[in-house]
Amino acid sequence: MHYDCDVIIVGTGAAGLYCALNLPPQLRVQLLTKKKADESDSYLAQGGICVLRGEEDYTDFFEDTLKAGHYENDRLAVDQMIRSSGHVVTDLLARGVRFEREGDGSLAFTREGAHTRPRILYHKDITGQEITCSLLRDVWALPNVTIREHVTMLDLLTDGKRCGGLIVSTPQGELEVLRAPIVVLCCGGLGGLYTHTTNFSHITGDALAIAMKHDVEVEHLDYIQIHPTTLYTQQPGRSFLISESVRGEGALLYNKNMERFTDELLPRDKLTQVIFQQMEKDGTSYVWEDMRPLGEDIILSHFPNIYQHCLSKGINVLEEPIPVVPAQHYFMGGIKVNLSSQTSMKGLYACGETSCNGVHGRNRLASNSLLESLVFARRAAEDITFGQSHVGGCPDLSPDLSDYGDMDALFAGYRETLLTAIERTRDHHE
Repeated sequence: MHYDCDVIIVGTGAAGLYCALNLPPQLRVQLLTKKKADESDSYLAQGGICVLRGEEDYTDFFEDTLKAGHYENDRLAVDQMIRSSGHVVTDLLARGVRFEREGDGSLAFTREGAHTRPRILYHKDITGQEITCSLLRDVWALPNVTIREHVTMLDLLTDGKRCGGLIVSTPQGELEVLRAPIVVLCCGGLGGLYTHTTNFSHITGDALAIAMKHDVEVEHLDYIQIHPTTLYTQQPGRSFLISESVRGEGALLYNKNMERFTDELLPRDKLTQVIFQQMEKDGTSYVWEDMRPLGEDIILSHFPNIYQHCLSKGINVLEEPIPVVPAQHYFMGGIKVNLSSQTSMKGLYACGETSCNGVHGRNRLASNSLLESLVFARRAAEDITFGQSHVGGCPDLSPDLSDYGDMDALFAGYRETLLTAIERTRDHHE
């Protein structure tokens, strides 16, 4: 059977890029993205990336992750992530990622909510941008990888037992069948389904609906994280995140009377609940977050992007607090995978926010997302390289492309499938 390439990766966030970078150069790889290559939620990540700070930190790091996840985490997956963190960070540094440094040249660490100690590396308040841009630069340089922008995945090519490629729409709106023995889904979460979200609007959980269509196992579809602090605005569009590390560095939350009403370092889900309760009590649409306790030097050096964005909205955080409100942020459920990022369908992998390997449990610990994406993308690449997932390719299927002519109807159906499944899962848990 003719294959167009050896591996198709869908998504150019941290997971998709790192998977491509860890595949051997003899494999032909097509890397697809629905929009531009730098329009991923990984790019938007502000806070940082966690790393194990020596063996003495292991127990606390492990416990912090489990406590945030309500002890529903897969402990083997958590161990894999923590133990691999040093390797990942070393590789990022070798690729030129510019993490902040102390005056003596050592790496600087910050702390965020629900962490017992500072273990988060960061680059100003645009860590995701710094990491993904570095990875993207390296991927562009790979002769065996072709990045295709504005290509939309419409369906899996499968005989029901294994995956053998994709049906996609090209930038010209033409339908195309792409054949490959390996497909890796790194499509991000589902924030585009929500009115108020920190995600890009085009990230709508398509991969989940497509996986369910073919009876690929999914898990915890109702585990949806709300970020407690986004900039309040009455304007439509993506919510601007006020990073967790702002509170980790000492920012305070106030009610309408400018009084503190909670512990600012509670896990995200608990803090979100407290903020909603305070808004209801006060009869307001937001609470206040005060960055002034950090001092001008920290604000301008650590959070220049937040400072400039708020200033563009008429808010000077050096002089006044910020109105903040919770918004949808992250998805802890997804396509069920094992520790090698394999799904229940042969030849199909999933990494990053699209997948559910159990690391996060019911609620993600701050700054574990980039780390988890990179660790398990590398695990997928290793399994593809050394495993048997490529053996016994999919039969030569000839799909009826007329089924995909009305893309609006197709994606409306995917959206309805996903929203119904989320609601059904939530009702079951309740």
